[in-house]
Amino acid sequence: MSSSTILLPGQPLPSNLTTPPLPACGSGCYESNGRIIASIVGKPRRDGSIVRVIGREESGSAPDVGSIVIGTVSRLTAQQAHLTLTTSNDRPLPETSEEFQGVIRIGDIRLTERDKIKMAECFRLGDLVKAKVMSLGDARSYYLSTAANELGVMYAISEAGNPLLPVSYQEMEDELTGRREKRKVAKPEGI
Repeated sequence: MSSSTILLPGQPLPSNLTTPPLPACGSGCYESNGRIIASIVGKPRRDGSIVRVIGREESGSAPDVGSIVIGTVSRLTAQQAHLTLTTSNDRPLPETSEEFQGVIRIGDIRLTERDKIKMAECFRLGDLVKAKVMSLGDARSYYLSTAANELGVMYAISEAGNPLLPVSYQEMEDELTGRREKRKVAKPEGI
């Protein structure tokens, strides 16, 4: 069963999306006896530490200028971070034959100290990033910005393979080893 499989209410989510430790349940699913079960007809999806089932009426439309998007860093260069986008304005993006792509240029990471920014100290491959759509960009990618306190890395894995917790706007800490890594951190919700 792949993540593109349509689930019916009562069916368990695929094991590749629910590997231990058990992820949190989002919309369209619930936990029962250590298994995550679909509660609606739809496609399963995992975003960081949350799994959900996306029904037809829940899928959103393409991002527009000003939209807040969430995506995973898929490629890094010294000047740009490339993201595969999964949500726009808290709604899953529609599944199409081509993925939605976004680019964060080095000058669009922070408002201050732009000349001191190093891409490797802001993002790493696999980081889950919250960004704002600045423009529709070219035919392949949206141009994105993380130049606001609430934008940046939301979820990351340390070099040791453990989840990182935010400790400042520029650092995250491995909760097991205590080692800190540099990131452009999004302001945690509730703080």
